[in-house]
Amino acid sequence: MTPAARVQAAIELLDAIIDAAKHEGAPADRLIAEWARNNRYAGSKDRRAVRELVYSAIRVCGPVPESGRAAMGALGAAAPETEHILQLFDGSNYGPAPLASGEVLAEPGIAPGWLVERFAASGIVGDALEALMERAPLDIRVNALKADRATIDLPEQGEPLAAPQALRFDSGTQVEQWPAWRDGLIEVQDLGSQIACEAMPVRESDLVIDLCAGAGGKTLALAARSGNAATLVAADTDARRLGNLAPRALRAGAQIASTVLLNPGQELEALAEWHGKADLVLVDAPCSGTGTWRRKPEAKWRLTPDRLDRFAALQDRLLDIASRLVRLGGRIGYVTCSLLDQEGADRVAAFLARNAGWQSETGDLPLGRPHGAGMRLDPFHDGTDGFFIAILRSS
Repeated sequence: MTPAARVQAAIELLDAIIDAAKHEGAPADRLIAEWARNNRYAGSKDRRAVRELVYSAIRVCGPVPESGRAAMGALGAAAPETEHILQLFDGSNYGPAPLASGEVLAEPGIAPGWLVERFAASGIVGDALEALMERAPLDIRVNALKADRATIDLPEQGEPLAAPQALRFDSGTQVEQWPAWRDGLIEVQDLGSQIACEAMPVRESDLVIDLCAGAGGKTLALAARSGNAATLVAADTDARRLGNLAPRALRAGAQIASTVLLNPGQELEALAEWHGKADLVLVDAPCSGTGTWRRKPEAKWRLTPDRLDRFAALQDRLLDIASRLVRLGGRIGYVTCSLLDQEGADRVAAFLARNAGWQSETGDLPLGRPHGAGMRLDPFHDGTDGFFIAILRSS
């Protein structure tokens, strides 16, 4: 592909990504993968170049652009090192048509204006806000059930991080092709997610319910932390994602006592046998994912005030469900990969206000800062995805 053809391909992909963002369609990485499968003429260098153009344009634009062309033009106008992109709007074969005089380009910025205001109200401004659009490295967790960070032999030497079994590699490192991944010695998991698991007060004899287990990343981490001595129950409403846990657990050598598929609105019925019995309920709640924008930058275009309100209402409901499952003296671990107070500190404050007999606890974490009744991690200060973590105890 010529450089101009790569720009045109990126424009067409951006059109699809913008449309998907407006209508809750497929994520950008899936659309890019589908494009690669359907355009076999594009070599590996072409695919990498187009992907880089797409994500660079997304990171440069604040509000949702009118078109992929407007987004790519904004990238070209963003900085001296990208000015050459504008010269590729040359009307050549397979390239984009020349920019018209006065043609409107996308508005630059970190996020839509209303979201920037919400971040500011949550204390995320300046460098902390800009860090959300940086590229994330790749972190792994060495599976303590099978290996140890100090002695594991990997094809590349990773950087030891603050979590006990965390190693960091360059973005794009193909760790899933390594024998260590195939054999369950390592799992891909962001450092912030590992810190969140380290914050959970888990003892060997505990009954632990992972209420929003998904595919089980944190469930597996808790199994490793307890040496398979804790009794783990993994629950979720997504059958496809929950179905991925069993093969992952088998590969990792992790023992999961039960998996429970939940019907939305009927969670307590499905979990009836554990009412008032859990030592810990992990609520890794569905959220806006604002803390993961380094990996999914187009997510900033998918969020609306109404959708954020719906997330907050769901988080309140999940916390109330968890409170019914916890024994007296037991704990809820509340985690969101969001940097907005509406999904973090505000939710915990609301829970404590409507539930007498509960109190927050502070843990000794290697990273993060106190925020509200919990702790917060963010890319700028901690080099992690953004997380809010709180521990609540029934008394």
